Amino acid sequence: MSEKPISREESFGYDRKTIDYIRNAAAHGLYEIRGMGAKRKLPNFDDLVFLGASLSRYALEGYREKCSTKTILGTRYAKKPIELDIPITIAGMSFGSLSANVKEALGRAATEVGTSTTTGDGGMTPEERQSSKTLVYQCLPSRYGFNPDDVRRADAIEVVIGQGAKPGGGGMLLGQKVSARVAGMRTLPEGIDQRSACRHPDWTGPDDLAIKIQELREMTDWEKPIYVKVGATRTFNDVKLAVHAGADVVVVDGMQGGTAATQTCFIEHIGIPTLAAVRQAVDALEDLDMKGKVQLIVSGGIRTGPDVAKALAMGADAVAIGQGVLIALGCNHDSYFQNGEHRPASADYSALGTAPGFCHHCHTGKCPVGITTQDAMLEQRLTPEFGAKHLKNYLKTLNMELTTIARACGKQNVHHLEREDLVALTLEAAAMAKVPLAGTSWIPGVGNI
Repeated sequence: MSEKPISREESFGYDRKTIDYIRNAAAHGLYEIRGMGAKRKLPNFDDLVFLGASLSRYALEGYREKCSTKTILGTRYAKKPIELDIPITIAGMSFGSLSANVKEALGRAATEVGTSTTTGDGGMTPEERQSSKTLVYQCLPSRYGFNPDDVRRADAIEVVIGQGAKPGGGGMLLGQKVSARVAGMRTLPEGIDQRSACRHPDWTGPDDLAIKIQELREMTDWEKPIYVKVGATRTFNDVKLAVHAGADVVVVDGMQGGTAATQTCFIEHIGIPTLAAVRQAVDALEDLDMKGKVQLIVSGGIRTGPDVAKALAMGADAVAIGQGVLIALGCNHDSYFQNGEHRPASADYSALGTAPGFCHHCHTGKCPVGITTQDAMLEQRLTPEFGAKHLKNYLKTLNMELTTIARACGKQNVHHLEREDLVALTLEAAAMAKVPLAGTSWIPGVGNI
């Protein structure tokens, strides 16, 4: 008599991942902390496609007709708006989260392609300021390393209200990354976990934000553009309040945005996708008649040139990239480049209990390729020269793809891309982005089929 075959049907509600979560919680009584961004599948820019030129539109010849990428940010009040060669910027990532070598590499690459980079939490390093032609200085709830002299040395100031990976939550830097230098810059004890405040200590609402913006303007003689960054949640109202408070630029960070360390429950379950957030942000600016007067930067899951083009078509003036930048530097690569040769890193990934392509262990400080670390030996695995070269190539490629798409849509300027150039492939994307479902004139929730 043959044995009954073993059933291996997995429960949808209690799959292996959920069972593993419950068992870990039961064994340790602690939530998981990790780096990077959301791993779950979310509606994103891949769910949109462009309508290229044919008979009804006139395409531009890529090798003969120019397509401008010049981008100006901070035109509302600042005496010295920022002028960039491309609309692709580097998002705020702190020294502490990243090594000093990486911060220098970011500045070098941004300078070479004519864009800006951003300090992140914990203050400004000399390496970063010296290598960056255009540097945005962040003012976060922690105020770690915040220095009025550095504010004046910056080219713009970004007041951070929230981050896409953890809106409503503060930053984390675990003790193994709080080196003597990091501790000195942040006025913290060395080797002790740092947890930032979830809100600014000197305000309770948008009226206090307006006062802070005024203080920063007076501190910089009204020269520097003031950005306000929000994690994407109640985006329509948040953007309106930021504009009323006096922001020159609003930065909206969707839930695909990454982080050095936070609770997994934040990363996966709080916030809304960038695709939905950008539409709400543009609606808010248009409702206030401030579109074009206050610039919009979109971040969170921007990976490719087509992503950039779609964000601009939906109404953004620029994008900011974090995780893509780290991957361009070598994050999750199976080797690192040192002393003129590639060296394998698989053993270091194994020691972390992971493998190249699956690592999200930024919080440990044991980055196998020397990016998210303060370890004196590990950080030598990425030199500023090597990192800058690869990041420059990545940003250059994104910009080439962006202009290729703009020309295919008949645009002489990437900022002329518009929502009319897009259609959606899914009902969800059509509803979130407020563009027609492909092959129809129907926008779910707006018009008739």
